[in-house]
Amino acid sequence: MATENNAGTEELDLPRSRQANERLHALIPGGAHTYAKGDDQYPENLAPVISHGRGAHVWDIDGNRYIEYGSGLRSVSLGHAHPRVVEAVQRELHRGSNFVRPSILEVEAAERFLATVPTAEMVKFTKNGSDATTAAVRLARAVTGRPRVAVCGDHPFFSVDDWFIGTTPMSAGIPAATTELTVSFPYGDLVATEELLTRHQGEIACLILEPATHAEPSPSSRLLPRPSAGRGPQSRADPTPGYLAGLRELADRHGCVLIFDEMITGFRWSEAGAQGLYGVVPDLSTFGKALGNGFAVSALAGRRDLMEQGGLRHSGDRVFLLSTTHGAETHSLAAAMAVQTTYTQEGITARLHALGERLAAGVRDAAASMGVGDHVVVRGRASNLVFATLDENRRPSQQYRTLFLRRLLAGGVLAPSFVVSSALGDADIDRTVEVVAQACAVYRKALDAADPTPWLAGRPVKPVFRRLS
Repeated sequence: MATENNAGTEELDLPRSRQANERLHALIPGGAHTYAKGDDQYPENLAPVISHGRGAHVWDIDGNRYIEYGSGLRSVSLGHAHPRVVEAVQRELHRGSNFVRPSILEVEAAERFLATVPTAEMVKFTKNGSDATTAAVRLARAVTGRPRVAVCGDHPFFSVDDWFIGTTPMSAGIPAATTELTVSFPYGDLVATEELLTRHQGEIACLILEPATHAEPSPSSRLLPRPSAGRGPQSRADPTPGYLAGLRELADRHGCVLIFDEMITGFRWSEAGAQGLYGVVPDLSTFGKALGNGFAVSALAGRRDLMEQGGLRHSGDRVFLLSTTHGAETHSLAAAMAVQTTYTQEGITARLHALGERLAAGVRDAAASMGVGDHVVVRGRASNLVFATLDENRRPSQQYRTLFLRRLLAGGVLAPSFVVSSALGDADIDRTVEVVAQACAVYRKALDAADPTPWLAGRPVKPVFRRLS
């Protein structure tokens, strides 16, 4: 039900969702099982609790329908309840989901994955991205005999485990001795990365990064002299030509393992991930999110000689790579196989890019027409768009983000990002742009007043990683 706030603009009233959020907080720490889904990420009293979803739409328990972006934190790239995925899952549910020995589906899923990602030679499935990245780090430490991990400091998240979370503002409970073993390097800067490797000569087991990112490299980013990759026009989210190849060379020269975290870039950049698009082969890579279209499945993949260290067919020390009771649930593997088939047969990656291009163009035009083109800014690859909300001085603002999210929600758009799914139609994009234009009109009023407070109706949204609640 819509009401009017003290700024005279219509917005949602979500009484059932407010009550459900109270119940969630009473029983679940943080009120959600993922911090990025917490109600602190949404305007006060405007955090919808979802009833169900279909395609690109979701319904909250108050009966409101939304066009949804960033579905399942980028995992539901085909849309909710995709028929092909649902059919594959249902078929396996009737055959049993977990056994005391591997099912034949495990080898079929591995064959399908390695055919889709031909740069890898072996794969092991698990349930979430953190398990996969931590297994990659553990394997890198085992094969190199080195203690330190170098993470890309410009990428927001790699794992819930101590080696990474200890480097964030939410480091409570993690010993300093663990955190000190993780160092960072800047994206796009090969010179700084080589300086780091030299400073810790013989100590760094691996370099781990997202191979591409929505954040553009800093103007001060420096490349070591490399031949151009010669890959034609670049997206704003593409790495600088020669950067990934330069990292590959640095890793080889310094004897460390190169790990690509393809949780986001997998499938959205190409079916084979960013490594398939840019032609640089990592030693290890991790996939998840889009792999299962919302079902819990992720993967660690890579070179045979490395991956085999976590197996049985070698004579060296055993590495506890991945061993999870539910890692090979048949219905999740069936979902992954259906997703890969759908992507390759229906050209899903190309569709995601086309939808994203249409959305980005519409949002930019809407923002410009309302005089806020320098304040509501769309960034990233077309298949993985995010937006920035900037204040009067063009600095990132949680207050203006709150204002913008409130107006989107009032118009029936649930969009913590503008990450598209292939289930979106042209009418969905057009409606989204219309709502964005309405939001930008209010944004302009707040900028003119140099104070968004009258349009917030409560506390601003908060960053996920912060020291205090």
